[in-house]
Amino acid sequence: MSPRVINFNAGPAGLPLPALERARDELCDFAGTGMSIMEHSHRGKHYEGVHNEAIALLRKLLGVGDTHHVLFLQGGASQQFAQVPMNLLPAGKSADYLVTGHWSERALDEAKLVGTARVAASSKADGTYRRIPRQDELELDPGAAYVHITTNNTIYGTQWFAEPDTGSVPLIADMSSDFLWRRHDMSRYAMIYAGAQKNVGPSGVVVVLIRKDLVEGGRKDIPTIFRYATHAANNSLFHTPPTFSIYLVRNVLAWVDAAGGLDAMEARNREKGRILYGAIDADPEYFRAPVALADRSLMNVVFRLPTEALEEQFIKAADKAGMVGLKGHRNTGGIRVSTYNAVSPEDVRTLTGFMAEFATKHRA
Repeated sequence: MSPRVINFNAGPAGLPLPALERARDELCDFAGTGMSIMEHSHRGKHYEGVHNEAIALLRKLLGVGDTHHVLFLQGGASQQFAQVPMNLLPAGKSADYLVTGHWSERALDEAKLVGTARVAASSKADGTYRRIPRQDELELDPGAAYVHITTNNTIYGTQWFAEPDTGSVPLIADMSSDFLWRRHDMSRYAMIYAGAQKNVGPSGVVVVLIRKDLVEGGRKDIPTIFRYATHAANNSLFHTPPTFSIYLVRNVLAWVDAAGGLDAMEARNREKGRILYGAIDADPEYFRAPVALADRSLMNVVFRLPTEALEEQFIKAADKAGMVGLKGHRNTGGIRVSTYNAVSPEDVRTLTGFMAEFATKHRA
């Protein structure tokens, strides 16, 4: 077996090795049943045990009480861009969107196809996004159906570290790339959704936490499959769910829990940020960070080298050294280091050592 690389991919991203090893050991024979969990009926007790354990772990880790449903859905976060307004944006109402990057732009575009949606704030300047809007820049409608944010911007490397104050208007967050990086105050969120493939598990499933009153008040004039109420009433088993993806989410959640929960994850993630941004700031002429200091993401760290040619050499040399996934998004170029929960501080130290050596070797 080839040695495992250090995986800095932005998504699908690396998974914790214990979660993968558990899947390996159970792949052909789950719990002595003589078959894989992939082969079990989603109506059977063995799969339902895994399904319900994953929900229970999410409730435990996040402190989610009886106010919110916990759902597992399909279609990725991109489907949620449309499904949120389909359910929660009634005729005659408008929704506010805080635009901080590519994915919040996409969410806004989908909402406009469904109903009335407006930009209540945007941090775009000179064709890019380098910061998060301040509270006094938000032009919120107190009568809006909801306010939508993208908490971490995978492409541009910015992150919300405090929820915007939306008053009595429900706050909805796409947390696809920073879900479970720390504790979240669930009382502040009417809804959170997150594609699993960044920080929670493999592709194929979306985690949705949604307040029960929103589900009950959701629109009924949309197809049954797209109603949150349908999935809430059926414990996300209305139709066949992505069972193996949910099984792996269970494994990842169990790893997080065993590692000390979300307080431990936050400490781990802040240490990685300190190590990596420390290396960048120690040599700012060579490693150029474009993001406002207060808004630097702890999940997706972006920086540039002096030339694009050096960036290409950096990516190739890192790959040869066993570090993959460092190429920046095609819209921005540069270097992107995705340091999700599964990435260890030791992995980041290996990278920063490589960065120092590369700079010494290639400095003009």
